[in-house]
Amino acid sequence: MKNYIEKIIRNDSALGNKLTEEQRLKRQVSALFGILTDIYGPDRLVLKAGKLEALDGMRSGRLEDQILALQKIVYEDPTLDNRPTLKEIPKVLDEVEDEIADLIARKSVEDEIEKKIAEKMQQKHEEYVQEIRSQVLKENKGPENGQTLKKLALLEKLEQVKLSRSAVEILRPKSMEEIVGQDRAIRSLLAKIASPYPQHVILYGPPGVGKTTAARLVLEQAKQMKHTPFGQEAPFVEVDGSTLRWDPREVTNPLLGSVHDPIYQGARRDLAEGGIPEPKLGLVTEAHGGVLFIDEIGELDPMLQNKLLKVLEDKRVAFDSSYYDPHDENIPKYIKKLFSEGAPADFVLIGATTRDPSEISPALRSRCAEIYFEPLTPADITRIVEDAARKLEATLEGEVTDLICEYTIEGRKAVGILADAYGLALYRAGTSNPKGEKERLGPRITCQDILEVVQTSRLVPHPVKKASSQPAVGKVFALGVYGYLGSVLEVEAVVFPARDQGRGRVRFNETAGSMAKDSAFNASSVVRRLLAVELSDYDVHVNVIGGGNIDGPSAGAAITVAIISALKKQPVRQDVAVTGEISVQGKVKGVGGIYEKLYGAKQASMKMVIIPKENEKDIPEMKGVTVVTADDIQDVLDLILVPRAEEEARAG
Repeated sequence: MKNYIEKIIRNDSALGNKLTEEQRLKRQVSALFGILTDIYGPDRLVLKAGKLEALDGMRSGRLEDQILALQKIVYEDPTLDNRPTLKEIPKVLDEVEDEIADLIARKSVEDEIEKKIAEKMQQKHEEYVQEIRSQVLKENKGPENGQTLKKLALLEKLEQVKLSRSAVEILRPKSMEEIVGQDRAIRSLLAKIASPYPQHVILYGPPGVGKTTAARLVLEQAKQMKHTPFGQEAPFVEVDGSTLRWDPREVTNPLLGSVHDPIYQGARRDLAEGGIPEPKLGLVTEAHGGVLFIDEIGELDPMLQNKLLKVLEDKRVAFDSSYYDPHDENIPKYIKKLFSEGAPADFVLIGATTRDPSEISPALRSRCAEIYFEPLTPADITRIVEDAARKLEATLEGEVTDLICEYTIEGRKAVGILADAYGLALYRAGTSNPKGEKERLGPRITCQDILEVVQTSRLVPHPVKKASSQPAVGKVFALGVYGYLGSVLEVEAVVFPARDQGRGRVRFNETAGSMAKDSAFNASSVVRRLLAVELSDYDVHVNVIGGGNIDGPSAGAAITVAIISALKKQPVRQDVAVTGEISVQGKVKGVGGIYEKLYGAKQASMKMVIIPKENEKDIPEMKGVTVVTADDIQDVLDLILVPRAEEEARAG
């Protein structure tokens, strides 16, 4: 600044102008006003001087007035009123020059900043204009083009094509009365669900007996009752536990819900751009206020079961994410609520399984009531088939229901066989009269149709051993349980004198199981005590017909009877079945699965079933079969062996 002013003064000296001290100072003041004019511009400088009451000083011919005006403008202080003396003027001008130099420096920086701001604003403006233009184009045209519109038209055309509903959908029970053979189970389920305090429930039973349908219909009935907490909009959410998959890292969890992080999984675009995680609600929240039905709950991942138990306790699902910042003001309120309070999950769990209760998590069982659905009897299958035929408006040949009963004990399977035969009957009628629509209604389903279905489906008859009125030596009907189904087992024994006395052997088919084999050795001790016979003098062969695995002690009594019958050559009644563990002292000990075993005996048309005295409390109400208890093997023998007199009378 000083160099610039001194250069002006030197130029005047070089031109031969001899300046006095006052003239030199005036020239310096004039130069400073010129610099201010360059900084502010002429008009702005005049306006600024007017506001600061310095305009008169600028126009004055006195040096002191000009310097005072200069000070007011530079310092922007209109209250200044002390005019400097001639001696003070150089010092004042030096201070003013320094201030003007600072002003120029600030002005330069501000200009640079203003330039950058202007550039940024121009850039933002162009982006904003481009975004508005894209929005306008999208509103006017959208993302559609000729190809996408063509595909949309194709989809809409496909929507117009409707096939008739599947036969299974039509034949599915629509009311409680249509569920056959489960009166007790349905009453129990209603008592637990249609209550002011509904309980979580696990349904046990074989497949195809109506567990899923019963759960769905129970909720519908509960909605109509005033004392239940279920509203009219209470949802029924159904999922299959065997197909439910989840990621232990919580990347995805369709049952409980998960958090989509903005980087790896990709939250919604507007959330991802702000680095905000997005919670995804699961089926437990979808079922809030209603029923969550998990079919095959025994197949559910054990860790996922434990997480589900936590939700059952808290009635909420907690969410967590390392990306979540509770202090971020850009996070929507609903996401803050989900992270801080969790998602509501107050529902009733109904699980269904075909597994044995011992295979289900004890923690889950302890939180749920347990209901057992019963296996279907031939009478139940007959009723299901007849009801289904009525819905299909088909007529049945006389032996059709009996034939279907031979191939299945599942209601769903029975309906499937009938539906396939219905299609065959329609096909047969259609080939004889292709356009006779009316004639194709109400076909007659024959036994030949059923046989063709079971042959093409490679079905085998359900193995049911039938009782007989003809006694047999060394053959006894025992009872076993497979899953939830009871079955009748044929145990037979033959006895031959050993070739070398005292070196006889007891043989037992290995596939029956080690515990059943032990029962055979227990029976040997009982036979020796009862008959005073050394079995070591005989070769004894015990066999379970069919080679089935009956691993367990419940065949002990039957094995003992078979060996005694073979030794004494005394026939055994073939319309009586027996179950019970045999002790070495001849006691008949209690066993499990009494209901299922009685069901199996009824299926086989047994007139009597002998069970241990200890199981007397387990006898259910069951028509068509007489149940007798026995405390020791002698009681069993008295009931099941044919008396000699009766045998002789029969022989005579």
